[in-house]
Amino acid sequence: MSLDIHDPETERLVLVLAERDGISPNEAIKRAVGDALKRTDGLPSLWERIRPIQDRALSRAATGLVADKAFYDALNGNP
Repeated sequence: MSLDIHDPETERLVLVLAERDGISPNEAIKRAVGDALKRTDGLPSLWERIRPIQDRALSRAATGLVADKAFYDALNGNP
């Protein structure tokens, strides 16, 4: 597989990292991606982190109130 980077800022960042560390652009990309994967390896997914919040929200008793368009318009300051 070959990557063809079309974003000038991405290319600039790769070249800055490569120059700073005295390595090739390919090695800079490999290290950066490897470091990013190490940081996130074993962390819960977004859905796993959100689940407790969803569970708490769903455990609240229903108020019986009905929210309609006029209600949301009033929240946004629209008449």
